[in-house]
Amino acid sequence: MRKKIIQALKFLAFFVVGVVLLWLAFRNVNFKSLANGLREANYFWLVLSVLFGFFAFLSRARRWMILIHPLGYKPTFWHTFHGMMTGYLANFALPRIGEITRCVTLGKKEKIPVDQLFGTVVIERAIDFITLLFILIITVITSGEKINEFLKVSIFIPLRDKVFNAFGFTWIIWVILVVAAIISFLFLIRYRKNLRRFRFFAKMFDLAKGVINGLKSIISLERKWEFIFHTVFIWVNYILMTWVVVFCIDSTSHLNMWDAVFLLVIGGLAMSAPVQSGLGAFHYIVSRGLAFVQGVNLEDGLVYAILTHESQLIFVAIAGAISFFIMFRKLPEKQE
Repeated sequence: MRKKIIQALKFLAFFVVGVVLLWLAFRNVNFKSLANGLREANYFWLVLSVLFGFFAFLSRARRWMILIHPLGYKPTFWHTFHGMMTGYLANFALPRIGEITRCVTLGKKEKIPVDQLFGTVVIERAIDFITLLFILIITVITSGEKINEFLKVSIFIPLRDKVFNAFGFTWIIWVILVVAAIISFLFLIRYRKNLRRFRFFAKMFDLAKGVINGLKSIISLERKWEFIFHTVFIWVNYILMTWVVVFCIDSTSHLNMWDAVFLLVIGGLAMSAPVQSGLGAFHYIVSRGLAFVQGVNLEDGLVYAILTHESQLIFVAIAGAISFFIMFRKLPEKQE
């Protein structure tokens, strides 16, 4: 009962944060102009965007399979895809819960240990983070002064201020935190056998072991080049998915593919916010990014953000619901 209450409170807290961000995004907006923009948009390009997103999801499923194979398991492509989409659906409830959900879903269906699957997801997320960071650095180096200024004012400075507000400017605090972290880590390693008697630590150590096994799987990949291909293919589709939406609206139709890379970067950072599916955060940062860098009026910027975010949201909701039904219709399907 207590666990359910905590989960409900978490959901409510994240939802409230999302609502506040939505309010910030839509305050001082002419809703009549916003409605006209949505009504007059060319939805052909939106369908194309969803198609590119679908290609990226298919490629993600295949890439996940490549990471799972070295563990000694051969899940089917569609089970992998449906497990992944079920995870994305779960993110509607709580941010990041989808990572665990997809591991549990595929693990039950294919008889694969969940902790090992979670290790592969850690690898996948690490690769995505590195890729996004690389694109961000390239964007900062090669883009114009306005884009750099927006990234600095809207992302880097607020992030720095949050860290300083949390821990202060004094260097001694940072030293204490680092030393405390090292001592805690050494304590856990030294007394891990004794600590295993406690359920919490036993689960933590088992999870860590599974993650390590998952990380080792990257070394023994049989299809390294296929893994690299799918990583590139996924992000190319993300760029195309972001770019084609600009043609839905006259005021953004002049934007080029490099502008889409900028929108992808700031949109990706917004989606990492601790709210359900980037609710509010995506709308705020993307609309302001378009206004700050390209001079697009706020209403048209929000039209672009709504079309991009909600089209993918609806697709994930439909595909995720279908995947959930397929995966849990008959569990388990395989026999040991």
